[in-house]
Amino acid sequence: MSHTAHIPSHRKPRRSASKMALRAGVAGGVLSTLAVAAAAGTANAAEPVTETIELPTLTADLSAQIAQSADATAQTADSYEARAQQDAAAVKAAKQAAKDQAEAEKKAEARKKAEAKAKAEREAAQERAARDSERTQLSTSSAPSGGGSSASQSSSSNSAPSGSVGTVISFLKAQLGDAYVMGASGPNAWDCSSLVQAAFKQVGVDLPRVSQAQSTAGTPVSLSNLQVGDILYWGGAGSAYHVGVYIGNGQYLDAANPGKGVVIQDLSGYPASGAVRVL
Repeated sequence: MSHTAHIPSHRKPRRSASKMALRAGVAGGVLSTLAVAAAAGTANAAEPVTETIELPTLTADLSAQIAQSADATAQTADSYEARAQQDAAAVKAAKQAAKDQAEAEKKAEARKKAEAKAKAEREAAQERAARDSERTQLSTSSAPSGGGSSASQSSSSNSAPSGSVGTVISFLKAQLGDAYVMGASGPNAWDCSSLVQAAFKQVGVDLPRVSQAQSTAGTPVSLSNLQVGDILYWGGAGSAYHVGVYIGNGQYLDAANPGKGVVIQDLSGYPASGAVRVL
C-alpha cells in the first residue's frame, strides 16, 4: 500500500457531461424567452391605442321615469303638507268650539243666577208688601176713635182698648222671620227692645226704647202667674240685657239674635229672669 493512500484528495469531483448539458439547455431557454418578451413589448409599445370606453348615455325612457319619480315625490310632499294643515285647522276648530261651549255655559249659569235673584227679590217685595198691609190694618183697627176721651188718646197711658193684647200679639207674629240688627227699629229689621216698643205702640202704649228701662215700665209679675202680653226680661230689673213678649203655652216671641232673627221660642229652653205687665 502506498504511503499516500490515506491522505484525502483536494480536487473537486468532476461533473458529468450530461448534467452540464442540461444546465446549459435551461439557461438558453430562459434567455430565449426573455428575448421574445422584450420584442413583443417593443412592438406593443409602438402600436397606437385605437379603442376607448364609452359611458352609457341616458335614454328617453329613463329620463321620463326620473321625471315621474320627481313629480310623485313632489305630490307626496304636497299631500303631507295639506294633511298637516287640515289637522291644524281641526285642532284649532276643536279648541274654539270648547271655548264657545264654556262661554255659553257660563252665560247660562249667570242668567240662571240672575233669574233666581230676581225671583227672590220679587217674593221678598211681595212679602214686605203683605206685611206692610197687615201692619196698616192693625194700626187702623187699634187707633183710638175720634170721640174718645183725651185720656184714652194719650200716648203715655198704659190703658188700652178692648182686644189690645190680641193686637199686640198679631203685630209681633207678623214680624216673624224679620232680621235681627242691633239698633234697628223696623220695618224689616229689629233688635229686641225696638220690636217690643213697636208692638205695644200699636195699642197706644209708649214704652222706653231700651230693654233696661222696659224691664221696669209696668207692674212686676211672677213668672208662675204670666199672662199673654206680659213683657219678659233677662237680667236684673233696671239692668236687663234682653226682652220679649209672652204669647202663652210656655212660649214667647222675641228678636233673638243675628242668627235667628224674630222667632218664637220656649221658656223652658231659656227661662226669663222676670216679667212686667203693661196691659
